[in-house]
Amino acid sequence: MDTQKISARLTALARAHGVPGLQFAVHHDGRTWTHEVGLAADAAVPVGSITKTFTATVAMALVSDGDLDLDAPLSDHLPSVEDELTLRHLLSHTGGLPSDPEDVRTTSLRRHVEQAVRDLDLLHPPGEGFSYSNIGYSLIGHLIEVATGMSWWEAVDAVLLRPLGIRPRFTAGPGAGVGVVPGHAVNAGTGRVVPVEQSLALVDAPAGALAVSATDLVTFGRMLGGAAPRLIDPAELDLMRTPVRHAEPFGMADGWGLGLALFHRDGVRWVGHDGTADGTSCHLRINPEDGTAVALTTDASSGFALWRDLVPELAAAGLPVGDYDGMRNLNHRIPPPRDCTGSFRNGDVEYAVRAVDRERLALTVDGEPFADLSLFDGLVFAMRDSDTGDTNQTGRFLRDPGDGSIRWIQIGGRLARRQVSEMA
Repeated sequence: MDTQKISARLTALARAHGVPGLQFAVHHDGRTWTHEVGLAADAAVPVGSITKTFTATVAMALVSDGDLDLDAPLSDHLPSVEDELTLRHLLSHTGGLPSDPEDVRTTSLRRHVEQAVRDLDLLHPPGEGFSYSNIGYSLIGHLIEVATGMSWWEAVDAVLLRPLGIRPRFTAGPGAGVGVVPGHAVNAGTGRVVPVEQSLALVDAPAGALAVSATDLVTFGRMLGGAAPRLIDPAELDLMRTPVRHAEPFGMADGWGLGLALFHRDGVRWVGHDGTADGTSCHLRINPEDGTAVALTTDASSGFALWRDLVPELAAAGLPVGDYDGMRNLNHRIPPPRDCTGSFRNGDVEYAVRAVDRERLALTVDGEPFADLSLFDGLVFAMRDSDTGDTNQTGRFLRDPGDGSIRWIQIGGRLARRQVSEMA
């Protein structure tokens, strides 16, 4: 691993993408190496959805202890929840739950979960598909509270952070914002960089409230790879890293386990998670075979583009890291079938698709222009972002296995189901 080359590229990429600060940490071949640009090594960066992996790990520790069961109905602990839903469904995003409720009317995790499950319109039967869901992780957070008698914040600290030596810092909840670095909105066109405040709702804390350093993430990642301290039985830890049937996170990863995304590179399976908060982008990758753990935290909205540019640079420097590339599956371009167009919903969010011409489709989200779509074999599409013009994201349409009609659209791992009125 050429650390000098990696250091130089990190500094250059931060400048090129307008990123004020980043932390990079890697544990490889028995040693940990770090590099920082504009941030202290111990600065706590909001890591967004990487929080979900911490929440999943607490849940799996409770499974190891016999306090929770992966396949028991959630209604055993949460009477208001559908009998078919299980913890395994929630951890793997296969419960058919929408992503987020638009109207959050409470700061109580218990009441939020009760309201959400009462109003839920499942995207598919539990266990029969994948749709990335923040609501699902709020449910897990409340399940942890019921099982431990502690708040989610107390449980994640007591069960996980404290044993790992990680200082608890959050963007929502007790001590929110204390010791947490601000994010930044970066306008790639003008080069303008503006600090932004975190806006995560209290009830979404189990899905995205943690703030940690890249070194903290590597410590966490090493434990998930099998290093001490051993907080989860080896069998349950292996389940976290094993692909779940029907968990197809198209647009996000190559597969999904229990709280961990799966990435394939050169015959090696990497696991990890990505996370964005307000003005931050963070990434964690673990190779369980050799114990390598890699983490990048950035305090800018352009950090995701930096990560995409960094991954091939890491390979050239002797550190090949697993990542997702949906563009590699695009082969033969096809004209869009007529039944691609229409309105699709994920909870309160509406995705509308219309034909632009014989080869292109236009996608709006809640009435706002989102992307132009170009269709390829397998009903996979490349997306051209309406704001930035970026073309590195992909999605797909999915057909009903019964009648063959297009029933869903999947973008960023989230499913949206065609509205019933259009299918009648």
